Amino acid sequence: MHKIDKYIEVIASSDCYITPMNAIKRKITPPSLYFFPRLAKIVLYSNKWVKRGVYDRFHWVYSSLDIFHKLENTGLRFEICGMNNLTKANGPVVFIGNHMSTLETLVLPGIIQPVKPVVFIIKKELAKFPFFGPIAEARYPIEVGRKNPREDLKLVLEEGKNRLQNGKSIVVFPQKTRTAFFESKSFNSLGVKLAKLNQVPVIPFALLTDAWGNGKIIKEFGKIDPSKKVFIHFGEPVEVTKKGNDAHRHVLDFIKSSLLKWGRPELILD
Repeated sequence: MHKIDKYIEVIASSDCYITPMNAIKRKITPPSLYFFPRLAKIVLYSNKWVKRGVYDRFHWVYSSLDIFHKLENTGLRFEICGMNNLTKANGPVVFIGNHMSTLETLVLPGIIQPVKPVVFIIKKELAKFPFFGPIAEARYPIEVGRKNPREDLKLVLEEGKNRLQNGKSIVVFPQKTRTAFFESKSFNSLGVKLAKLNQVPVIPFALLTDAWGNGKIIKEFGKIDPSKKVFIHFGEPVEVTKKGNDAHRHVLDFIKSSLLKWGRPELILD
């Protein structure tokens, strides 16, 4: 487990982590062919831990960072910045960001959980997904149906309150589905409403994770493309005041400005 311990130490103890060149080892095997068999092994041993009832926060971080390690071995380069912002807010927060690929759902736990205990809002269908479902459910997510927005809002506000009161931060992806493009009108204010109701700050985050593409048949099994760098940036905590419009706009502006900084203006549809 020493390699995973190294990731926790390096990522959680510094404001910015950039993949060192000596971490990139795979040169011959095609990236996707190298990665997905290893992902399958991680999913299998994680399911064994779930069945044994031991898939706690430590095992969650371990499996997440093992995926992170295997992605770096394909040649993917990561830039994870703004880690100091996670500790600027005492207690739980609501993380709000864009949702681009499968990568962030598997890697973010290993980045956030060592600093702040966290749960995710996920689609119910993901919890029923073979192999991945039991792992997702083992970490007490908030499950929404995405068919009745009013019921989903009530559920998230009720269960979100419970999680936050118990010291758990919550990751919210306000878009209806993951997509490479960012469009403000598809970005709901659910996360801001949740933060305002519980008087906790919002931490915006921006992702550029299209290095793991969406598959044509099964979305989760898309092409791994090491020519694209992975960016994960966290902003400073923001207090939600009045109706929350300023906080919502701040999140949108943070994501847009990050995509522009990373040289991908074509991904912004506004």
